[in-house]
Amino acid sequence: MKSPIGYPWLITCCLYTIVLFSCGSEKEQDLHPFEKLSEEEKRQPENALLGIQVADGLEASLFASEPMITNPTNIDIDHKGRVWVCEAYNYRPEITGNDTKPEGDRIVILEDTTGDGKADKSTVFYQDPELNAPLGIWVMGNQVIVSQSPYVWLLTDTDGDDVADKKEILFQGIDGEQHDHGMHAFVFGPDGKFYFNFGNSGGQIKDKDGNLIVDKFGKTVNTENYKEGLVFRCNPDLTEFEVLGQNFRNNYEVAVDSYGTMWQSDNDDDGNKGVRINYVMEFGNYGYKDEMTGAGWRANRTNKEKEIPLQHWHLNDPGVVPNLLQTGAGSPTGMVVYEGRLLPEIFWDQMIHSDAGPNVVRAYPVKNDGAGYKAEIVNIMVGDHDQWFRPSDVCVAPDGSLMVADWYDPGVGGHQVGDLYRGRIFRVAIPDSPYRVPAFEMNTVEGAVEALQNPNLSVRHQAWKALMEFGETAESSLNNIYTSHENPRMKARAFWVLAKMENLGEEYIRKTTSHQDPNLRIAAIRAARQADMDLTQMLKELSKDSDPQVRREVAIALKNNSSQEAAEIWATLANQHDGEDRWYLEALGIGADGQWDKFYTAWKSLDDASNQKGHDDIVWRSRTGLAIPTLAALASNDENSLDNRLRYFRAFDFNPDKAKKSRALIKMLEDRQINTEKGQDQTRINKLVLNHLDPGYLKQSNVAQTTLKTTLEETYGTEEYLELVSRFEVTSENENLLDLAIKEFDNNLGKTAAGLLLQQGGSEKVRSYLKEEEERNAANLLLAMRGVGNKASLDILETTALDSSAPLNLRREAAKAIGGSYGGEDRVLSLLKEGKFPENLKASAVDGVSKAWRKSVRIEAASYLDSGQASSEELPPMNELLTMKGDKENGLRIFKENCALCHQVGSIGMDFGPNLTEIGSKLSREAQFISIIHPDAGINFGFEGYLITLNDGSVIGGIIASQTETDLDLKLPGGNSMSLKTSDISSMEQMENSMMPSGLEKAMTTQELVDLVEYLMSLKKQSS
Repeated sequence: MKSPIGYPWLITCCLYTIVLFSCGSEKEQDLHPFEKLSEEEKRQPENALLGIQVADGLEASLFASEPMITNPTNIDIDHKGRVWVCEAYNYRPEITGNDTKPEGDRIVILEDTTGDGKADKSTVFYQDPELNAPLGIWVMGNQVIVSQSPYVWLLTDTDGDDVADKKEILFQGIDGEQHDHGMHAFVFGPDGKFYFNFGNSGGQIKDKDGNLIVDKFGKTVNTENYKEGLVFRCNPDLTEFEVLGQNFRNNYEVAVDSYGTMWQSDNDDDGNKGVRINYVMEFGNYGYKDEMTGAGWRANRTNKEKEIPLQHWHLNDPGVVPNLLQTGAGSPTGMVVYEGRLLPEIFWDQMIHSDAGPNVVRAYPVKNDGAGYKAEIVNIMVGDHDQWFRPSDVCVAPDGSLMVADWYDPGVGGHQVGDLYRGRIFRVAIPDSPYRVPAFEMNTVEGAVEALQNPNLSVRHQAWKALMEFGETAESSLNNIYTSHENPRMKARAFWVLAKMENLGEEYIRKTTSHQDPNLRIAAIRAARQADMDLTQMLKELSKDSDPQVRREVAIALKNNSSQEAAEIWATLANQHDGEDRWYLEALGIGADGQWDKFYTAWKSLDDASNQKGHDDIVWRSRTGLAIPTLAALASNDENSLDNRLRYFRAFDFNPDKAKKSRALIKMLEDRQINTEKGQDQTRINKLVLNHLDPGYLKQSNVAQTTLKTTLEETYGTEEYLELVSRFEVTSENENLLDLAIKEFDNNLGKTAAGLLLQQGGSEKVRSYLKEEEERNAANLLLAMRGVGNKASLDILETTALDSSAPLNLRREAAKAIGGSYGGEDRVLSLLKEGKFPENLKASAVDGVSKAWRKSVRIEAASYLDSGQASSEELPPMNELLTMKGDKENGLRIFKENCALCHQVGSIGMDFGPNLTEIGSKLSREAQFISIIHPDAGINFGFEGYLITLNDGSVIGGIIASQTETDLDLKLPGGNSMSLKTSDISSMEQMENSMMPSGLEKAMTTQELVDLVEYLMSLKKQSS
């Protein structure tokens, strides 16, 4: 779930649409039954379905609602058809300010005992003060796994009364306590293993004794070895722990199909329409952060994607697995693979997913696409009128129907809860299909085999355990399913059980490698890897398989395979790459990881270069110094357009041989200097070479130094110029930086130049200029320094403001500029308290902090003026605000005056806080009011404020846009940014409060507030 002041719903245009959306006039919308209800009536459970559209051929019914449950974050359904619910009443009270239950949150079992399709019995399985907004639940008989960072607990009912009486720690030490980006739910795989994940706040994972987990490859599972959100797998006894995918943002729940293929969703930084659905290729990197530096997606890079939703995932970088589907904006939550047959055929064997942001439950029908897949969108439930419909999870019941959990709230989590008392569970099925749970006979082989075919995971888990206990006596019945069942997924389930049996596994695995169904051949390769079999001969035979997805699995299986034949097998696979299939290329990269020199050499001996595009792709993806000569040739080949060669320049960043690639780049400059026929792209090429050249190698080449000097002259006055000055620390450019700061004082270019000048020791140059130059230019320099926030800038601003010999107007500008940064705000308060500002400067100093995000700063500063705080109009209660009519045109004016400093709507405003272009599609009217009046209740993930203390003692406040081992980019209010060296940072601390100013509503009348919300509500996604 995400912050409520993030961004609205954007659903990608579908090839197959089964829900018709109302696009009529406002008058037609008013005729909808839900719109005729009062606000109170809209929230009643009996009207829960009036505001929701359900796909043709399906019917939704209310299974449970408040007061039986509230705030369901995650659900599971046991083999008896009972719905288990994680509640989150106590969700982040330290931020929301909401009431809490001291007895803690609950795990509740909901049961229909009368057969009418509605829960009539509620049992509290577990409640404890330590249970605090859990995000995941997996039910397996009398035991339940509950995920709540920093813990994963195993709860056991030892006496059969449906109440847990034993609690054990399975994992701990996960970062992100009470954070939506922490640990999520566990699910049961067809291979008998547990699959689970955590989002990008997880960081690390420890065992029950507090020891950091070491995975199957000998790597400690923490941020030193793996990036951001991770996907895991382990045995039920927690052994053989594996990291299966990395570099996600907030991958909320992994879903595994009967072949062992993994799927999940991932959400973007708010406001960027980059929510995605992923096929999780084992061991893949999914590109949320720069693989090599850890930089965020906003950081400049060569060959950067043209559109933000694509930039968000570094999709043009070698080593990033492509996205299956991007769905626009949203707050994606629970997911399941539906392998039942009760629903219409379009949903068979497909992902079904809940997305709380756009109020929708969707399916994503998938088709093969080379070594990967492609998908479309089919909507199942849409809260087209009731924006409080917030589906948080979806599960498959034993009868094949769906159960959908509804958080039901005006917001979407992300630190905010607008309503503590509501929550719903819906059942979705075909019409006239009452909820009937089949009986299962797990004490017989036949009964367990039948249960193995059920679409419900809990039932299958019970069947799996029973069949493993039956052992070889179950072979005949399982083999009958394996050989004769018409559904290949049932064959796969039987295969997995047989493959795990001690005396039968290898025989069935080898047999299945030649199965006619490629999905079963894929399952066989996966099973062979899990069994630690000698894969050499199998992979050799399958390396020429006709199906590219099978060959994909062969490539992945080569990871860490040190056999003599491994390089030859990889070369055979690489030689079949057509240059068009990115999925296949990334599988090759995964397989070669750690053995690139050997594998690349083997490929070069086989490569006949008959497929030039495939050949160039392999070079681009390679991580070996052996590829550099060819990579340099591709990058410098003038027969190809420079735009098409950018990818090869970018590939230099991923090659581990720093010396060899730097020499190759320098040689590229030297060769071009010799060539007198320089093309029009020469300047661009020079910039590219310099941007990818290790600064430590600059002094080794006179040509490189000359090129840098020339390029700085050619790019002066641009962001590229500033990046080069910063990259190579060119202090000889300080005079030019000063000029640029003065000329471009009112934009980010000038402010960045001012900050860079001071970082490079230019303080005395600035002081001299302020004393000697004309007043207007000096004032512009002061304005350029506003917001820089380091000690050097604040000292200069303070000295200027308090210099009685300086012109009064200049002093006023300096006094006002001091408060343009977090540390500057504190400096202003300190100077006011000490009485340092004369009367003629106080108003300027106070004005400089009048829009500080800390309300306490604004109040204290204003207290030093005789007028004190202006009186403000008392707001009416929320129910009255909701009934007031607003003027959206005037609301636009209010937005420009109060909000555009930090938020964008289309081309209006600044890129600091979340983009609000489609906020009306995501938030209800009530949530809009809450977000303005109580900004601390909804701090968006990725928009948390940080206090950065520098070595010189200065403090800067902002949002971290990108962070690497050596550099940090900070976004500042007003849309400006600042680049810092991590070596200059002494500490970082996350702010407790939102950087959106509190008390914003006090700057306007009640009617203006209503007008602003009216305008925000009008910002909706345009129908496609």
